[in-house]
Amino acid sequence: MGVTSAPGPATRPVLLLHDGPHGVAVYEREVAAAVTRSADVSTAPFAAAATLPAGAPVHAHFTDRLWGASPEEAAAAFAELAARHPVSVTLHDVPQTSDGVRNRPRRAAAYRAVARAASGVVVNSHHERLLLAEEGVWDGATAVIPLPVDLRTDAAARPPADGAAAAEVGVLGYFYPGKGHDEALTAAREAGLAALVVLGRASDGHADDLAAFVARGRDAGVAVSVTGWLDDAAMAERCRSVGVPVIAHRHVSASGSLASWIGYGRRPIAVANRYVEEMAALRPGTLAVVEEAGLSAAVRDAAFDPSSTWHGRTDVPGGLADIAAAYVRWWDEGMP
Repeated sequence: MGVTSAPGPATRPVLLLHDGPHGVAVYEREVAAAVTRSADVSTAPFAAAATLPAGAPVHAHFTDRLWGASPEEAAAAFAELAARHPVSVTLHDVPQTSDGVRNRPRRAAAYRAVARAASGVVVNSHHERLLLAEEGVWDGATAVIPLPVDLRTDAAARPPADGAAAAEVGVLGYFYPGKGHDEALTAAREAGLAALVVLGRASDGHADDLAAFVARGRDAGVAVSVTGWLDDAAMAERCRSVGVPVIAHRHVSASGSLASWIGYGRRPIAVANRYVEEMAALRPGTLAVVEEAGLSAAVRDAAFDPSSTWHGRTDVPGGLADIAAAYVRWWDEGMP
């Protein structure tokens, strides 16, 4: 296996693509497809990186869980690649408090090693750029290229009203502690709503946590359902039918689920934090930002006024083609 298209200009790297269903790998492939549609850029499977000429520049997306079984193993794999090639990198899942007392320093050390070995660093928000400095990971030059939002063609069309669905809170994405499910459950109970749906499956290693969450919901009088993995069409249909979309992460790096809600036409209730406020400013009118103390009241109000959970936009800035163009500009301008 090798490079899949003709080489581009010398300043443009080969885009390395991981296989598999990991969210970062999927995003890596989506961005690469958009880049190659509009620019003369090559791609190669990550597993075939060793077949590329030594010294050829490459670009990769990094999260430690994609690159190794441990933060140390992931950093070592990146260092091995960087010893053969100049590697520009997009960092995901930036280390922060929610990693815990054991993993936080290990992940910070791994990301520090990656940033120092890279020829250029990208993150998906100004919030993450600040996190890198705050966590002692990296305070050098860092480009900010947001996660994209492309509205579905039916984003403005709302499904028929369903009383049962209107009384259901939805939380989108992989389940793991700290994702905001507990906050959404409390808000649903306090708002008098009797149902919450987890739109996705448990993150690897968190199946028992999800089972415990379902039990907590039952004890609180809120029926918790779990969709499990859904294909794109089924996920879109389910996310567009749920009554009250909620984003209540306690800690967040960048949020693909936030972007997905907007793409489906929804205006989720989002608990204020630095990232949420940045995204609300980037795409005005697409998020209902509330303080955590006001989440229950906002959920109750949204259940009574379902129209408030739709943004009604026909266009938003920062689609996938825009993000692809931003990468090409960054490479062509020579980084960092």
